[in-house]
Amino acid sequence: MTKAEAGDPLATIEVAIVGGGPAGLAAAEMLAARGRTVGVFDAMPSFGRKFLLAGKSGLNLTHSEPYERFATRFGEANAHLASALEGFPPEAVRAWAEALGAPTFVGSSGRVFPVAMKASPLLRAWLKRLREAGVRFFPRHRWLGFEGAALRFATPEGERLVPASATLLAMGGASWPKLGSDGTWMPILQNLGIATAPLRPANCGFDVDWSAPLRERFAGAPVKAVTARSSAGQSQGEFVLTRSGVEGSLVYAHAAALRDAIERDGSACLELDLAPGRALSDLVASLARQPAKASFSTRMRKGAGLDAVKTALLRETTSETERADPPRLAASIKALPLRLLRPRPIAEAISSAGGIKLGELDSRFMLTQRPGLFAVGEMLDWEAPTGGYLLTACLATGRAGGLGVDAWLSAAAKKGRSRARKPVKAIQP
Repeated sequence: MTKAEAGDPLATIEVAIVGGGPAGLAAAEMLAARGRTVGVFDAMPSFGRKFLLAGKSGLNLTHSEPYERFATRFGEANAHLASALEGFPPEAVRAWAEALGAPTFVGSSGRVFPVAMKASPLLRAWLKRLREAGVRFFPRHRWLGFEGAALRFATPEGERLVPASATLLAMGGASWPKLGSDGTWMPILQNLGIATAPLRPANCGFDVDWSAPLRERFAGAPVKAVTARSSAGQSQGEFVLTRSGVEGSLVYAHAAALRDAIERDGSACLELDLAPGRALSDLVASLARQPAKASFSTRMRKGAGLDAVKTALLRETTSETERADPPRLAASIKALPLRLLRPRPIAEAISSAGGIKLGELDSRFMLTQRPGLFAVGEMLDWEAPTGGYLLTACLATGRAGGLGVDAWLSAAAKKGRSRARKPVKAIQP
């Protein structure tokens, strides 16, 4: 094992940030602006890999809804995240992106995207600005824990010890582990006595016991213009049928409630309104006018305005007797119970729930059991739906954690100076 020696750039790191995603980079930005010597360490060969993946679908940076509503999207973590979000609200996210040469626009759903609709230009400009501010980057450094006060890293050249005055962890959860967020930090922190909640999939798809005909014919088909209801409330949008079940934005909006219901009860029901623009009485009357000899798909198209994929869902979840009775069929169209068996694996999820329990942190995002160790971003125990909430909270907690590190270092330095100035009492004979 080699140690960081004099002349080695690792030996002069004041703040070590472990994790080169949005939260870690946001913390580095705050610290560099305050004159701190910062090193960002990541196990992967490059930085911001999950950020780049998010950009493939347009890079949903934040949301334009009123802040009072935005701040309620984090469930039980609302109060814990409040000050961080107030310090970097959606309007500030947009201004930050524009300053990096990435102007934004508001989509029809209220979501905010860069005009370029991709992440790579924004990430390149961000990394360039950080390097110009003096931030040092160390790829292929996998964090192994601590040895005394130093951080241990596995590198292609062997293990290295890195001393630092403070450490900020921003290692993500456990979704998309091939991009670097694999949750391997959990046992390290648990061994330090830090309380954690199990990592679970969030914003994920679910398994459904489809019949072979539906799976073979409709896997990959979108189900558009539907309303979904669960204990999380009601929302309208679309989702996709997959070979294993369902996924997509409408499902993700209910994912936390559905996942919790499955854990509690063994399965969950997502109730679908396949014709949200039609009244039940109107559907009953229209279906009753359809010729009994007409095929089911024809009756659905002409009587209810349903396309082939919605008709397939009805066929999958209703009996022949129900399909022959207009009132019962109309009731199914307006409230179709879709039974979900299990969430998809966490490796497929957009994000993860669980992680470091928020009660372990003080207002500066420092772990109270280990002064000088901070944690931010998705490795904390909070979750939010898709729509820009995830990325905004990662950026906001990263910035707040960076400010917390700076404040803690300043206080420690002041305390040290105070002790140095304190006169030594003379020893009485």
